Amino acid sequence: MKGMIKWIVLALIVFGLAFGGAYFFQQRVNQQLDGKVETIATASLQGLREQARLTAFIASFVAVVSSEQARFGLKAEQTMIMPGLVRYEVDLNALKPADVKWDKENNTLSVALPPLILSGPEVDLSGIRQYDGGGILMALTNAEATLDAANRKRGQDELLKQAKGEVPMRLARDATRNAIERSFAMPLRAAGIKATVVATFADE
Repeated sequence: MKGMIKWIVLALIVFGLAFGGAYFFQQRVNQQLDGKVETIATASLQGLREQARLTAFIASFVAVVSSEQARFGLKAEQTMIMPGLVRYEVDLNALKPADVKWDKENNTLSVALPPLILSGPEVDLSGIRQYDGGGILMALTNAEATLDAANRKRGQDELLKQAKGEVPMRLARDATRNAIERSFAMPLRAAGIKATVVATFADE
């Protein structure tokens, strides 16, 4: 009986040593992995910040606006068709180390993105089309120049309004998220680290 107890105690000691060794080894591996992920994430963040701005999405829109003016009992009207491009960008310099967090339990690297910046519109001057009405008033006054200036301002406002619509904003956010996630995921994958990268905007 004593011999059996001795073997049981010896088996428990061996099991304890093996379990403790495995636990210690796993902790060391986890610590090394965490440090490696953080190092790669820091380098990726620095590389992004050096780019200053990221343009992940560009969309084209067409504004159709009209203005009119009445003087001396006469009326002049002008309609303008204005095409233009809007760029959706993020200021990468606004990304801070605190915006990049490693969740070792879920094996996930999260990135908090700065808000989108709409740049433009870049009006296609060669594509502008104008249709006038009220030639007499335009010939006698500066109505044509006044209507043209008003339409150009309204056209640019309309292009930006379209650019802020739900669909283009969603597409721009998706493109931006994908670009940022790839920028962090590719170096991790190259280092043999299987991790999920999730980029989100503050209002999501």
